Amino acid sequence: MNSGMAVVLDNVAVDRTVRRLAHEIVEFHNGVSDVVLVGIQKGGALLTKQLIREISNIEDTPVKWGTLDITLHRDDLGLTGLPSAPSGSELPDIDNRIVVLVDDVLFTGRSVRAALDAINYLGRPKAVRLAVLVDRGHRELPIRADIVGKNIPTAMGDEIQISELDQRIDSVLLRRGENQ
Repeated sequence: MNSGMAVVLDNVAVDRTVRRLAHEIVEFHNGVSDVVLVGIQKGGALLTKQLIREISNIEDTPVKWGTLDITLHRDDLGLTGLPSAPSGSELPDIDNRIVVLVDDVLFTGRSVRAALDAINYLGRPKAVRLAVLVDRGHRELPIRADIVGKNIPTAMGDEIQISELDQRIDSVLLRRGENQ
């Protein structure tokens, strides 16, 4: 019964993983000229900024990007209520473009479902892909990531925490649940 946090990815491993994700996004889409990176607030938005820096080292084409607030599209809104200040979405034109949704952790799939609803409300992309830093399993919906930084097998009671430093993801931590 260890309630301490274990480092799954330190800052060097996060940087390496982000670099690989950036290369995979570029390769998967044969460049970024038709791609818009859309970071799901908050962790996905941080990861998107890191990906943009890495992609700019690979490609000469500027990366179109934005952030997406999924608050009003969540299926648990009735249970949790509105946060005091939703952060809002800021997106370029996504019509007829390939949207790469970016999130820090994929767990049940409910945040991604909410993001898909928000994307469909805001435009009609040519295609939507999903890139995540960590996939921890335990899907409740039929959603999978196209590009995954790291698969981390977890139990339902476990917790993944993303550590932030200077407006970037610095490390990924795992706290094992009490039943471990």
